[in-house]
Amino acid sequence: MSWREAKPSAVVLLIGPEEYLASRAAESIRHQVRAVQPDAELVRFDAGAYEAGALALQTSPSLFGDWKIIEASGLAQMSDDFLVDALAYLTDPAPDVVFVLSHAGGNRGKKLLDAVKAMGSATIVECSPLKKDAERAEFVTTEFRLARRRIEPDAVRALVASVGSRLAELAAACQQLIADTSDEVTVELIEKYYGGRIEATGFKVADAALAGRTAQALSMLRHALATGADPVPIVAALAMKVRAVAKVHGARGSSGQLAGELGMAPWQVDQARREARRFSSAALARSIRALADADAQVKGEARDPVYAVERAVTVMALGDD
Repeated sequence: MSWREAKPSAVVLLIGPEEYLASRAAESIRHQVRAVQPDAELVRFDAGAYEAGALALQTSPSLFGDWKIIEASGLAQMSDDFLVDALAYLTDPAPDVVFVLSHAGGNRGKKLLDAVKAMGSATIVECSPLKKDAERAEFVTTEFRLARRRIEPDAVRALVASVGSRLAELAAACQQLIADTSDEVTVELIEKYYGGRIEATGFKVADAALAGRTAQALSMLRHALATGADPVPIVAALAMKVRAVAKVHGARGSSGQLAGELGMAPWQVDQARREARRFSSAALARSIRALADADAQVKGEARDPVYAVERAVTVMALGDD
């Protein structure tokens, strides 16, 4: 199940290398247990530094019937003693214990993982990294939705672009914005908070060009190149944005339907549709040809790759004008 859906059970396995998601899932399980058993004791083990017999000692029946939450981390480096004791425990889990195992991945402890999965009653939570911008955007959108707050789709993209791929930092940024603001979070607000971290990259250049803001797009492009940006990834970013526009150009159907068909997030479909309004089929074809020429020239076919990129940006910005 998803980390957001994690529920307590006799044995819980958090599997995957994304430590932040594993920590959020473990925290949720603790809160759920203590909502029913407020005095539940928390015990933590490092599976790599585990000493034989410690698990049996902590899970032995209590005279007072006290509940325990036992969290074992570092299963990817577990000791042989931990493997032996954990396998023995799984054959007869204690009724008043929630045993939470965290495994970051790898082959170490495969026998234990297989035993957990074979139980049938264990809760298995996926904690895989969010590798795509669309996944991180969905994470941000959900954080705001659960907090009953609104954030503009463009602001979601700006936040993801500014904070980067580290999920813990992205979550912290969401919490800061939720705590510090009361109205809908806009692109302007993201710029205010994180503007210093948003560089004039190809995506921002593309956004300005597709909106028809020629002067702004060229200014940002020249600034990016003057500060050492490589024109090759800039052209790649421009091409990615134009491909998105080409995908939705003339397409019919709801954002949700097209998102599934085109491999895009619904908000990406909406944004690309807005940008596509400025382009006829002929104008879109001109932009694609200009980008293809620019791609070839920045990769060695021209002595002045900067001019090639500027021309592509200008063609994009013109649209049907």
